[in-house]
Amino acid sequence: MFKRWLLALLARFCLILLGLCCCLLLFYFLVCKPASYSKQHTPLWSGGATSKERYMALLQEREDSHRHYINSLTKQIAELKEALQERTKQLQESLDKAKTKGILPQGLESLHKTPTQTDVKEFFRSQLNQAEVNSGVKLPSEYALIPFDTFTLQMVYQLETGLTRLPAERPVRKDRRDELIGTVEAALHVLNGPQQHTDNTRRKRTYSPSDFIQGLTRTERDRGSVYELTFKGDSLQDFTQLVLFRPFSPVMKVKSESINTHSVIINVIVPLTKRVEAFRQFMKNFREVCIRQDGRVHLTVVYFGRDQIDQVKAVLDQTTRETRFRSFTLIQMNEEFSRGRGLDVGARAWRRRQNVLLFFCDVDIHFTADFLISCRLNTEPGKRVYYPVLFSQYNPSVIYSNHTLLPSFQQQLVIRKETGFWRDFGFGMTCQYRSDFINIGGFDHSIKGWGLEDVHLYRKYLHSKLMVIRATSRSLFHLWHEKSCADELPPDKYKMCMQTKAMSEASHGQLGELFFKREIEFHLNSQKQTNGRT
Repeated sequence: MFKRWLLALLARFCLILLGLCCCLLLFYFLVCKPASYSKQHTPLWSGGATSKERYMALLQEREDSHRHYINSLTKQIAELKEALQERTKQLQESLDKAKTKGILPQGLESLHKTPTQTDVKEFFRSQLNQAEVNSGVKLPSEYALIPFDTFTLQMVYQLETGLTRLPAERPVRKDRRDELIGTVEAALHVLNGPQQHTDNTRRKRTYSPSDFIQGLTRTERDRGSVYELTFKGDSLQDFTQLVLFRPFSPVMKVKSESINTHSVIINVIVPLTKRVEAFRQFMKNFREVCIRQDGRVHLTVVYFGRDQIDQVKAVLDQTTRETRFRSFTLIQMNEEFSRGRGLDVGARAWRRRQNVLLFFCDVDIHFTADFLISCRLNTEPGKRVYYPVLFSQYNPSVIYSNHTLLPSFQQQLVIRKETGFWRDFGFGMTCQYRSDFINIGGFDHSIKGWGLEDVHLYRKYLHSKLMVIRATSRSLFHLWHEKSCADELPPDKYKMCMQTKAMSEASHGQLGELFFKREIEFHLNSQKQTNGRT
């Protein structure tokens, strides 16, 4: 009985085991069945065709980049050969003449040999070392500094306006256009060249002209042209900056580095006395640019006197309530107003350990977030200070006198010769690190009232080994305001004040129209009468 039960149990177990084996075998055939011919062309992942197209496009883009790079190198080699042949020919002719006249000193016979490629490289390197590219040089005065021009892909913002007298223009001369476009192309070749993959500090992607933000350029007549080009980085605070040098020949790479400005705080220092309405207008722009857009700015207001200080405090308190912005310092000075004294006190009042970047500003200055970027990029502690050339507005009531309504405030912020001028004689707006300001000695405290304190500080930097970046700024405006020159000013300062007042009213032509207004109206009336008779 027990044996029968055991045999039945064993038979059931074998049947179950056989069923399991059949199921496993069926599952194996279902999973490992070879794909049919029609399914062999099915994409292995969604979007496979698109990925293939992107891969082919990437290969084509890389091939085009290398082809352009090779063409650029070929062109540069040809230009170098041509320049080398011309120099060799000139040298040979000079040596032949000297030898014929018997005035060739002994030991110069070796100059008859053709210069090698190493000689050319050494010559270019010597030109670079003697130019003001990697470090500043001591200058005798502010007249010896060569300022930079600022350029984008569309416009050039220049101090030397030439015959056009346009402060901002598309380059008229073909050689100027080719120079700047060729420089941007050369920079793109450097960024996208084969060496990109061996440089761990640079992003592994292809740069395009749309990544170019702006450039600075200036030419030393006996050395060559230097170009500082800034490209977009991985984020809004990251940038790639290239320095290129053209020693009267194709440009050569000086350096390429990534710059992270995320942790760079700017301390905006504003000296003030009265002028509450102007301060309200300033804070309106400060809230938009510094608080809402940038967010890495501290404000220091140095107020002279007690009159109207309660209104200044009220403006700051209102800003705190509405924006929760508390990164500001208000310092009251019970003494006669001195711009240099106020800026000096504001700079030295910084108590944090961090070496802060200072922006010396006035209450009638309007700036954008782009200027704050330039402020950070063009300064480096112990090496560079930034002295932008701002655009100064003319009197709106004069230049828009023929308009029924004045244009809006934003519409007036345009760079044209009819609306303003480059304030190249002013050195008051500047960005520099606090350590450099302290080491250079700060402002001259003996200067009171208006003027000259900024010039003295500017000359200190020119006499040092720091590089002074003097460049036009398309994002910094001096707003027109009524200017009064105090009678107690000494004659030299009073004359400077009156000259500034005259220059700020209108252009030379517009002032001429006002001066000859009666004659112009008389001429127009005469023309009308003459036309009416005919």
